Amino acid sequence: MEEQFILRVPPSVAEKIESLLNDSAAASDDKSLDLSFMEDGRTGTFTIGEDQFPASLLDLPCVVESYKTYDDNVLIKTADVGQIIMVKEKGDQSVPDTLEFRHGLTPPMRDVRKRRFRREPDLNPELVQRVERELRSIPAGGTGNLSAVIHYYFRR
Repeated sequence: MEEQFILRVPPSVAEKIESLLNDSAAASDDKSLDLSFMEDGRTGTFTIGEDQFPASLLDLPCVVESYKTYDDNVLIKTADVGQIIMVKEKGDQSVPDTLEFRHGLTPPMRDVRKRRFRREPDLNPELVQRVERELRSIPAGGTGNLSAVIHYYFRR
């Protein structure tokens, strides 16, 4: 398995990267790529040539599988991608408030955590303690009122 991440850049940076990759004389120093992070490991700088752009490392809301093919028939899984590096425009110095990227990689996955994943159940702490007491009384020979508690919980 390979180590992979998603690099999301603004359109102006994407044009520079594309011209750098398509240029046959890419060995010169003015056409270099560099990505360096601060001590926190989440914020850093993306450098292309002489231009520097702010970057941040974020966790994706779900794992994305990456595949490769050699013959256009058989796909081979190469990695599970779980992080994205967001490169911003030069003037945008805003730091993300969370470590997780809210959206997936495609438009249907917009705000995916809120829309698709199971939410934490809201349990009444008194009901949980009551069920615990009833369950602990079973080995001692008492059935207690467990069926009424379970019926009450699932009736809601």
